[in-house]
Amino acid sequence: MNVKEWIAQVVRQEEIDKYLVNGKDFVDEREIVRELEETRGPDVGMVRDILQKSLDIKLLTPRETAVLLNVEDPELLEEMKGVALEVKKRVYDNRIVFFAPLYCSNVCVNRCVYCGFRSDNCEEKRHVLTPAEIRQETEAVIDQGHKRLIAVYGEHPLSDADYIADSISEIYSVKRTTPTGNGFNNIRRVNVNAAPMSVADLRKLWRAGIGTFQVFQETYHRGRYAEFHPADTVKGNYRWRLYAMHRAMDAGIDDVAIGALFGLYDWRFEVMGLVRHAHDLERQFGIGPHTISFPRMQPAPGSFISENSSYLVGDDAFKRLVTVLRLAVPYTGLIVTARERADLRREIIGYGCTQTDASSKIGIGAYSTNKLQEENRDKVQFMLGDQRRLDEVVRELATDGYITSFCTAGYRCGRTGDKIMSLLEKGVEGKFCKLNAVLTFREYLNDYASAETRIVGERLIEKELQEIERNAFFTDKRLLPTFLSYYKRIAAGERDLYM
Repeated sequence: MNVKEWIAQVVRQEEIDKYLVNGKDFVDEREIVRELEETRGPDVGMVRDILQKSLDIKLLTPRETAVLLNVEDPELLEEMKGVALEVKKRVYDNRIVFFAPLYCSNVCVNRCVYCGFRSDNCEEKRHVLTPAEIRQETEAVIDQGHKRLIAVYGEHPLSDADYIADSISEIYSVKRTTPTGNGFNNIRRVNVNAAPMSVADLRKLWRAGIGTFQVFQETYHRGRYAEFHPADTVKGNYRWRLYAMHRAMDAGIDDVAIGALFGLYDWRFEVMGLVRHAHDLERQFGIGPHTISFPRMQPAPGSFISENSSYLVGDDAFKRLVTVLRLAVPYTGLIVTARERADLRREIIGYGCTQTDASSKIGIGAYSTNKLQEENRDKVQFMLGDQRRLDEVVRELATDGYITSFCTAGYRCGRTGDKIMSLLEKGVEGKFCKLNAVLTFREYLNDYASAETRIVGERLIEKELQEIERNAFFTDKRLLPTFLSYYKRIAAGERDLYM
């Protein structure tokens, strides 16, 4: 099958129509604009009532979200920030999950004008990693200390569902002896960022053991979407992309991740689109998104719009949108990435984020060759703002009181999809997160941490142990003896023990 034939069979209209309500999708642009207009200058009492709902870990309505988006008072914004962090602590405690992106291909049939991978970018050198190269890249990622990654693919028949499924299996097969010789390390969860697929293709990824399936809508505004994604491309079909997560749910993938590329359209509108997306997943499947991402558009090789969009998001607006997302969808993980500058990322984590990356390289084959993006500009999708190594970021967060987690326990214990939602809302999952964060942090300190990081990390882990031993939940549920046993065994050299 040639590329044109492959493109022609990708979109399946029946797998769009089944999710529509009276022929309409869930992004009602007029309603979004009306809600944003009608909630300007919100009453302080109303705002605080909404904040209490967030503290009760309840999904906000689009209108309540619009109220928060219209808050301008500096003192009230600071109050919102404080509540956002408290919401995060109630659901996820003080841990930050780390991952690394692994770019497996940069061939693409689409022509998104803001992306370095677009098919008409003659500056881009194309490559699809072979199985041997995937192993080499995975080995390099593991040797940094990572235990989970997100594999990224362009949309092309050379990187179709079969290729993705095979690469997932290849990644899982790699094991590396730790630098200290204490057993081995491996990637315990492979998430995937790829193009929307049919239910049949998504089932291939489910059978291969995919973790979370991630697709960003880019922009929820139809006019801007059409402007950036030519109609004669696969990605030009707005609704095929809009319902990618619904099809993933139908395929059995119950952890899905949504996002928008902030800078393509008004940031308030995009936040409203994300919240409506969460609501429709809840309505149709009873499960909201596992994570929400909010990448800001960064300079991309050969792309004028990536640096000159009239909707580029400044730092102050960025902080506000992250705060509102944390409050609007309180049970969901929030991901801030190395797209952002180191100083800003450190601050944004304090607004309620739960996941981040480090030691990230987004060039094809850049991990095994140890190339910085400046050395590999012809193979990157966009430019990163923070290229620090994992150890440095872990040390910084430990200094700030955040424990690094490489935990994948919930997924392997079956705490996913609808099973995890009630645990998150009740603050129970956060308790397990804390235990497993300590266990995986112990592994990292033993196997990969620098001397400087180990000093800071040991102080933090001692504090965490004291908190755990004092917490009635762990004693009442009889979790403490098992946890302490696992902790001692890991300290003595065992690996991959989890609650």
